[in-house]
Amino acid sequence: MAKRDYYDVLGVSRNATADELKKAYRQKAKELHPDRNADNPQAEAQFKEVNEAYDILKDADRKAAYDRYGHAAFEGGGPRPGGGHGGGPGNADFASAFSDVFEDLFGDFMGGRGGGGGARARAQRGSDLRYNLRVTLEEAFRGVQRTITILGSATCEVCHGTGAEGGVEPVTCPTCGGMGKVRAQQGFFTVERTCPTCGGMGQIVKNPCRACGGQGRVEKERSLSVNIPAGVETGTRIRLAGEGEAGLRGGPSGDLYIFIEVTDHALFQRDGVHLFCRVPISFATAALGGEVEVPTIDGGRSRVKVPAGSQTGKQMRLRGKGMPALRGGGAGDMLIELAVETPVNLTSRQKDLLREFERLSEDNNPERSSFFTKVKVFWDSMKG
Repeated sequence: MAKRDYYDVLGVSRNATADELKKAYRQKAKELHPDRNADNPQAEAQFKEVNEAYDILKDADRKAAYDRYGHAAFEGGGPRPGGGHGGGPGNADFASAFSDVFEDLFGDFMGGRGGGGGARARAQRGSDLRYNLRVTLEEAFRGVQRTITILGSATCEVCHGTGAEGGVEPVTCPTCGGMGKVRAQQGFFTVERTCPTCGGMGQIVKNPCRACGGQGRVEKERSLSVNIPAGVETGTRIRLAGEGEAGLRGGPSGDLYIFIEVTDHALFQRDGVHLFCRVPISFATAALGGEVEVPTIDGGRSRVKVPAGSQTGKQMRLRGKGMPALRGGGAGDMLIELAVETPVNLTSRQKDLLREFERLSEDNNPERSSFFTKVKVFWDSMKG
């Protein structure tokens, strides 16, 4: 049975943000948890499907691979988050989200939620951002500098990221003593839950900043200048450290990931560092030989000798006229593929000349002669 689309599993659009993905995952996992669906035999399988979808889409690298290749990107034991197979740092967000689901399910038994999932640092790192950037093949060849505009959270300039009016530093939460958690006795058990006063932050803001509402960050549009190196291709990812969402209450900013898409070109087709160019030539040039002028990606021209008797599909190589390697190591080649063009809209004189040429060229078409010899042998064998 074919796997369902991960975005459909979570019920989100393909443009969903990291926060929207996490929210959708928590809601779905809460609805489908087997402990809540004892009478539904399909719940466990659906719960696992939701976990698998979020496990892929929460990681920026794996999400990018899925967006490009679908489920095929992870067939045959594809990479797990964090670069390993089933472990690594990438599982931290998943564990955090799952602990939130657990608290959703059993929060009433534990004394209710306090507004956060588990102990958290006093300042939280901002989310990473993604920006899709299209460049032409010429720009990918020589490199280019682009100015992009992004909308995201930026540090509040009024409170300087503290979240407090006048920039006053937050104070230690009196309820949890800065731990972000409180403990309560439930019969024989000691239950630990998020502090209801500070929401797990360990600190409280007595006078929240009016500009940001105590968050320490505001939505803002920013312009950035980005250097696109020569040799990029579709799927190349450029990381700009610290240019993502601003952190909560003065926390470090996330990163900005720029994903490159190189648009199709009217003359050249690309295969890694190599370029292909299909060049039409006349029937006379193909038969007699000659020269043809071809364009190169750097805007120049090269003259190429066409051997007499060239056929459609014949390739010739111009070394070093392809794309530069992204991390150095020279450049690829440009392959020219000849296409012998049949003339159209002939005049009476041209038709007469071609008919005369046809009568005189019985011995000048070895491929055609070989083919029809084989055809005759085939027909004779069928008669036998």
